[in-house]
Amino acid sequence: TKYGGGGRSYLERYVVIEELLAAGAPVGAHWVADRQSGPLLLRFGTEEQRQHFLPKIIRGECFFAIGMSEPNSGSDLASIKTRAEKVEGGWLVNGSKIWTSWAHVCHQMITLCRTAPPSEDRHAGMSQLIISLNHKGITVRPIVTLAGEAHFNEIFFDNVFVPDNRLVGQVNEGWSQVVAELAFERSGPERFLSSYQLLEAAIKTLREANITQQAEPVIGQFVARLMVLRQMSLSVANQLQEGKLPVNEASVVKDLGTSFEQDLPEAMRLILATEPRLTANDGVARLLSDSILKAPSFSLRGGTREILRGIIARGLGLR
Repeated sequence: TKYGGGGRSYLERYVVIEELLAAGAPVGAHWVADRQSGPLLLRFGTEEQRQHFLPKIIRGECFFAIGMSEPNSGSDLASIKTRAEKVEGGWLVNGSKIWTSWAHVCHQMITLCRTAPPSEDRHAGMSQLIISLNHKGITVRPIVTLAGEAHFNEIFFDNVFVPDNRLVGQVNEGWSQVVAELAFERSGPERFLSSYQLLEAAIKTLREANITQQAEPVIGQFVARLMVLRQMSLSVANQLQEGKLPVNEASVVKDLGTSFEQDLPEAMRLILATEPRLTANDGVARLLSDSILKAPSFSLRGGTREILRGIIARGLGLR
């Protein structure tokens, strides 16, 4: 409540997010600020940063984007080239970011930059800076997807000055902060509820057509997987509430949630005997089309399957 919030728990937020996702609410633009930028500032930000940004996030007046991936540094995030050079009073940023969701409507971006030359420790020498996206020297270029949407962007920085008071946490400690931030990103119900409306619409269609008996085994499998994922995700939310950083557990939820969301569209297409059509009047056909077009991206956003399994393996001491 100190910064204008309701003082609610992670579990209470979880319930709200579940309902928003189940209803198909348009949460995309404000998603990052609420889910991870706010918690990141609470954990690593200065008091001045919290006082300045958190009340605006709470009021829905300030949207944040994530500046991590680059044209040649996606899964291998440690290879980023965007650099921030120390100058009097701040930092001078040059480089680019890509696949940045909603940057074209966001006000700020927490950007991972290289602030020291590469060394043997590939994860050293990186820092996070809060950069205003209306700043001189920044170009935001939308990327149109196969679905005809343009919520991804490429961002270019040309001698962008960022003042010292926009450094998040410690200089050259950005990697450990990013790992903590990704625990917030990967842990929520959005990692398995993005396609929930398709499952709900499919069940309704099958009931109306009175063909539920043939489809029951398939629907039952997905409902069972959904319930297991929900319990696992709730466990992660509970750990966050206790002040822990469940990096490995969140990676498991994200990996299994991705498999669920990528398996669902094709399974629903087969049992519904419906072809996907974006322009269809039939809601199920339209949802099916949308899910099929988006499904391949689910194993890329927030960390690829291979990266996640590497994190899990390290957490288990297997590598």
